[in-house]
Amino acid sequence: MDKHGRPLLALLSLLLCISLLRASSAASVTAGNPDGTELWGFVEVRPKAHLFWWYYKSPQRVSTPSRPWPTVLWLQGGPGASGVGIGNFMEIGPLDVNLKPRNSTWLQKADLIFVDNPVGVGYSYVEDDSLLVTTDWQAATDATTLLKALVKELPTLQQGSPLFLVAESYGGKYAATLGVSVARAVRAGDLKIKLAGVALGDSWVSPEDFTLAYAPLLLEVSRLDDNAGDAAKKKAATVKEQIAAGRLADSQGSWSELLDFIDSKSASVDMYNFLLDAGMDPVAADLPATSSAPTTSSNAQVMKYSTYLGGSHEEAGSNTTNTLGGIMNGVIKEKLKIIPKDHEWHELSDPVYNALVNDFMKPRIDEVDELLSYGVDVTVYNGQVR
Repeated sequence: MDKHGRPLLALLSLLLCISLLRASSAASVTAGNPDGTELWGFVEVRPKAHLFWWYYKSPQRVSTPSRPWPTVLWLQGGPGASGVGIGNFMEIGPLDVNLKPRNSTWLQKADLIFVDNPVGVGYSYVEDDSLLVTTDWQAATDATTLLKALVKELPTLQQGSPLFLVAESYGGKYAATLGVSVARAVRAGDLKIKLAGVALGDSWVSPEDFTLAYAPLLLEVSRLDDNAGDAAKKKAATVKEQIAAGRLADSQGSWSELLDFIDSKSASVDMYNFLLDAGMDPVAADLPATSSAPTTSSNAQVMKYSTYLGGSHEEAGSNTTNTLGGIMNGVIKEKLKIIPKDHEWHELSDPVYNALVNDFMKPRIDEVDELLSYGVDVTVYNGQVR
């Protein structure tokens, strides 16, 4: 290269470096309370794919070298359910859906991070639906990118706060794959974080085992008669055969048909509490309505999951103040200030659910085994009564 070309090359290299630095700084947007007790933001985990997170620092936080204060990363199920909305305001966060202090908040025992995971859920968004994840592992890769950013944003994680991944329902598949992804990144030196454990609550890590268990359990508790039980077992066997043949989308459809059959033959048993019929939950009856998402055939079962968490469903688009959708698109959105104005929060994302159809029935048992092989503590808990 001649001497006149070298300065031009140097200038282009400098401009490229500046461009990359700007791109890096634009990839993360963080806001929060001045005292740092709450922080939230977006991380652009891939170009045009944005994950939203919300961090709470516990007022009871006492950390010592021998007993460091833990951090819980909550992963909601669905797939397509909002952890920032449901997990936070309906389950373990500091405020309930009426924005009143919750006595039983997990914030008394740990710092909390809620994530609308994967992209396309809740406040998280993509600029093109082709960027939605189609596998649990794609979601895990995005969430690992998020954690790499959060280690830089949250001083507590930098200081070695042990991280626990806690999940329920389909979120267990996210926790298993994310846990392995994080463990591998830590071992490779790509992520400096202490992964202390993974907790899997009623987790969908083995769809086949769940499916095969429905009929025997419901027969045992007299929610199905013998004829219906035999028919349900045959339908479950079909699901098993389709999974073994790799026909995962077909198996998801057959599984959904099985649940519809059980619903019709069991007086609409509540699939999350066999002591009740669907719609009879006395806890849910006392809570505001939660749904602001349309009910379609593809997410009918995940809507049942949402009903279990608390609340009847109003018409699509309902954003009245006494609904979860109302506060998430109202006072909470106003508080956060960084949510795009044209973005509407939904409790459940049908596009996310549909995008994962080929992964929905895929087990994640191998990932749990890999976590155990790394020495990561794994807790599995189930129960039909909450």
